[in-house]
Amino acid sequence: MTVSRTLHRPDRVSAATAKKVLASIQELGYRPNKQAGLLASGRSQLVAALIPNIASPMFAESVQGLSDHLHESGLELMLAPTGYSIGREEQQLRAVMGWAPAAIVVTGRLHTAGARALLEEVRASNTPVIEWWDRRDSSRGSGFAQIGFDHRDAGVMMARHLLERGYRKLAYVDSGVPEDFRAHERGEGFLEAVGVAGGLGTVYVAERLEPLAAGRRMLQALCESGLPEALAFANDQLAAGAILQALELGISIPGQLAILGFGDFPIAAQLAGGLSTVWVPRYEMGAAAARTLLAALAQDPVPDLPSLEPTIVQRAST
Repeated sequence: MTVSRTLHRPDRVSAATAKKVLASIQELGYRPNKQAGLLASGRSQLVAALIPNIASPMFAESVQGLSDHLHESGLELMLAPTGYSIGREEQQLRAVMGWAPAAIVVTGRLHTAGARALLEEVRASNTPVIEWWDRRDSSRGSGFAQIGFDHRDAGVMMARHLLERGYRKLAYVDSGVPEDFRAHERGEGFLEAVGVAGGLGTVYVAERLEPLAAGRRMLQALCESGLPEALAFANDQLAAGAILQALELGISIPGQLAILGFGDFPIAAQLAGGLSTVWVPRYEMGAAAARTLLAALAQDPVPDLPSLEPTIVQRAST
């Protein structure tokens, strides 16, 4: 029991005892038998996280925050990239459930009926389920724990930032990925806020290309059809592509065109005086998800979580 506590809940073992146990483990070359542990407990030491894109800077920091805060508990992270497909998410849920994960983290609150049934089954077995990168109030929520923010509200904030700077002819450049629902919701909020303020709002959809290339292509197309006063993009990579194209064409930013991104990726601060963007607490979201699921596994009260609301970072582009 003491060895188990040392490996899985080191906070419940004295430093002197833990030192003896770890020394013995090293001397003996001991490795816990995970299959035996699974048979005994019915639950593995894995936390399954399903994310849209494993390479995207949008999600990488959240994964790191989740991993960092699970490490000391003895839990390990298993990642499954869905490619923004809710159909694939359902398939992956079926696969990871075969490993009896200690908890499941899924991205967003929109799922297939089959995936929702699987998540309900998981929750009924007292396995924590967290939806991160999304949140709606209780009247519209999914019923699962949600760690994130309302993307429609984020779109409203983006529109207001541009409106407050005097721009009235605005456009939102949406993600070209059909199931990037959160980007689409930001566009809906953006368009609504522009309309309420009496501005002229339009939504364009980027081509499904590498994001920098898609941003370039979008700006080129708008130059041929007529530029708005300001463009808001679904993510910083699209916005960066547009800025690079504008620089090549000699378009003054923000003199002729203001540009606003989303995500505050590292590239945002390096572009032509800086890309104005929306900072998102990516790492903090992962840390909050870890603390929430660890409290649920320990049957402790849900801890107080920091504010996870995004904020505008104004730079030269607006």
